[in-house]
Formats: sequence, C-alpha cells, structure tokens
Amino acid sequence: MNFIIEGFEKTFIREDRYKMFLEGIGNTLMVALFATLIGVFIGALIAIVKTIHKQSNKLKILNAIAEIYTTIIRGTPVVVQLLIMYNIVFVWSDNAVLIGIIGFGINSGAYVAEIIRAGINAVDIGQTEAGRSLGLSQGQTMRSIVLPQAIKNVLPAIGNEFISLLKETSVIGFLGVIDLTKAAERVISRTADVYFPYITIALIYLAFVYILNYFVKKLEKRLAKSDH
Repeated sequence: MNFIIEGFEKTFIREDRYKMFLEGIGNTLMVALFATLIGVFIGALIAIVKTIHKQSNKLKILNAIAEIYTTIIRGTPVVVQLLIMYNIVFVWSDNAVLIGIIGFGINSGAYVAEIIRAGINAVDIGQTEAGRSLGLSQGQTMRSIVLPQAIKNVLPAIGNEFISLLKETSVIGFLGVIDLTKAAERVISRTADVYFPYITIALIYLAFVYILNYFVKKLEKRLAKSDH
C-alpha cells in the first residue's frame, strides 16, 4: 500500500508533475483532432480525383499525383514522415505541434482517401445519372449529390480513423512535443519509477479509446436507423 501511495505522490504530486500529463493530454487530443480534419479534406480530394478518373478517364495528371502520394505515404513509416517534415520540409519552424498536425494529417489523408472512395462507390449510380440528367456537370454532381451521401456512409469509419490516429500520436515525442508518452518519459527521468507513468498513460489511452468507440457505435446505430 505504501508503494502505491509513494508512487502516486512521486508521479503526480511532487513538482506538480500532473501538469505534464495534462499538457500531454491536450497536445495528444489537439494533434489527433486537427490531423483527422486535414486527413478528411485531403482524402476527399484524392477520392474524388480517383473516382472521376476511373469513370471518365479525365484528370490523368492529378490521378498520377494522387497515386504517387498514396504509394509514398502508405509505403513509409509515419515516424520517418514526421522526421522528414520536421528536419527537412519545415526546418525553418520550431512549432513542433503544428508540424505534427500537418504530418499526421498528410499521413491520414492517404488512408481516408480509400475510405471515402469506397463510400463514393457505394452510392447508387442512379444518383449520378439523375444529377447529370438535371444538367449538372460531373463535378457538380459529385459535390452536391454523391459526396454528401458518401461522407454520411463512411462517418463511422472516419471515427475509427480518429481513434487510430489518437494512438499513433504516441510517436510525436520524436519531435520534442510533450504528448502523453513524452510526459511519462519526463516523469520517469525524474523519479526513476517506470510503473506509475507507463500504466497511467496506458489507462488514459484505454479510456479515450473506450469512450470514442462508444460514440462511434452510437453513430453507427443512428445512421442505420436513418437509412430505414
């Protein structure tokens, strides 16, 4: 019992070390949220380009760029991408949190693109034909009719992408950002106690994932009801 009390006191109370964990939680959530938004934006653009190219053989150059982008991003580790962004692309900036958001957002976009493309393909082709019969261009039909339905279909999958991204942000400490993992390591360097810090961040991640999974399942049920 004394071991637990002493470990808790060393990890959280002394020198207000709990503030490092709070800062880590804030940075983790901020990076995951804004990176997911960037990923959805990039993913939607890539999915639209690939879909239009497949349907009408247009946008060849943009489609080639999209293929190169997804191949590179999906074929290299996210840690390597972050290090390249921090040490090469944005070497002039010391805003590691912003660089992390951009890096994770670009990484997420390659995966979200396939999610949204699957959602677009799931929309009945009759919806596209109806839009074209009303005089809408292919782009207008995609933007006004197909894409809103596709996004609705893939919202739960995007929620799961946010959960995955939340866990992946544990490597942003390589850029010097105080996320949950980095906060734990800093506390360990001062206390030489690995038990409480690591178990703490594991429980925090577990709680976040459990809560987010709960809301994703609720969203899935609500969307399923609205389809009936």
